[in-house]
Amino acid sequence: MRTACKVRAYPTPEQAAVLNRTFGCVRVVWNRTLAWRHARYHGEHFKTNFTQANAYLTAMKATDELAWLNEVSSVPLQQAIRHQQVAFTNFFAGRAKYPRYKSRTGRQSAEYTRSGFRYREGRLFLAKMDVPLASVWSWPDIDPASINPTTVTVSRDPCGRWYVSFAVETADPDQAPATGAMVGVDMGIKDFAVTSDGEKVANPRHLAKRERNLARYQRRMARKKRGSANRGKAKAKVARAHRKVAASRADFLHRTSTRLVRDHDVIVVEDLAVKNMVRNRSLAKAISDSGWGTFRNMLEYKSARYGRHLIVVDRWYPSSKTCSACGHLLAELSLSTRTWQCPSCGTRHDRDVNAAKNILAAGLAVSACEGDVRHSGSSRVQSPAKQEPWSVRAGIPVLQRRE
Repeated sequence: MRTACKVRAYPTPEQAAVLNRTFGCVRVVWNRTLAWRHARYHGEHFKTNFTQANAYLTAMKATDELAWLNEVSSVPLQQAIRHQQVAFTNFFAGRAKYPRYKSRTGRQSAEYTRSGFRYREGRLFLAKMDVPLASVWSWPDIDPASINPTTVTVSRDPCGRWYVSFAVETADPDQAPATGAMVGVDMGIKDFAVTSDGEKVANPRHLAKRERNLARYQRRMARKKRGSANRGKAKAKVARAHRKVAASRADFLHRTSTRLVRDHDVIVVEDLAVKNMVRNRSLAKAISDSGWGTFRNMLEYKSARYGRHLIVVDRWYPSSKTCSACGHLLAELSLSTRTWQCPSCGTRHDRDVNAAKNILAAGLAVSACEGDVRHSGSSRVQSPAKQEPWSVRAGIPVLQRRE
């Protein structure tokens, strides 16, 4: 299994100068190659492959204008061309957006393959450097002297912190012991997650807690003259505030997803269209602060790593409006209604807990029958249509009429 170990780095002033120069060269190569490919495609109607883009890099380094590209290692520059080729491949395949230009004010990075670094006894020697790059190892269960990294990525975030990421091949982890437990998870804003067991995970609202400080730092930065040193310092404070929010959110999502994967054999979640939901101006900030998409990705790779099953229920499945006891479907259910009583069986439901129970039932139906999930007049789940495993394409149930 291939994984990455990311640690803090502390370069010397000389090493920082070399790395900053490398970041600038990588950015120039990326932006100029992207502009050349764009003009070539729209002007001459030619697609560019990796060999042609690499030849364009060689031609750039041979010009007097860009002769300073030869002052840094050629490995990060070639890796930038390779990454851009992958980005265009994903774009034409419909898996990603069109590649964008790199900014000097954002995150800076450079990737080195084995021809651009040496790793000996836990010490990293990069090309164009005579002394090892100092770093602090933060993985207590892994001996840094025992790893054999295939690639090394050095990065600097907007607030000035340096990081090194080692891509290593590791043995597959042991499968987690079976627990026999299954859970359905309903995502929300008031409560981050509600499980079919009735547990409610409170939404920590990391951005909202630090919003006032962040706004104050942004106002201070806005008063500074553009291009001045004071504006640069103020901008670093804004970046640090954003980093603290992102770090707190990531820690919360990791803890929550790990606990769900550790305690349950089967996890069922709803396929939320986060991209479409953030278009709602009233809820966009709260939805973005929750991190539903990142949480879903964490559940996916952690379930695959530890032998759990993650089932995704179709977003159109009316989990909130369907009675989990008898299957009765309400014609309407406003978002402000948090509890409701089933008119058919009289069961009183908490909206989110009921939705989580229905999500779990839908996922179990798929795992058993690999079919569509529809509630009919009874509480039995019918599955007439064959579907791909671990996926649900649920339709809207037929409304029940009371005689």
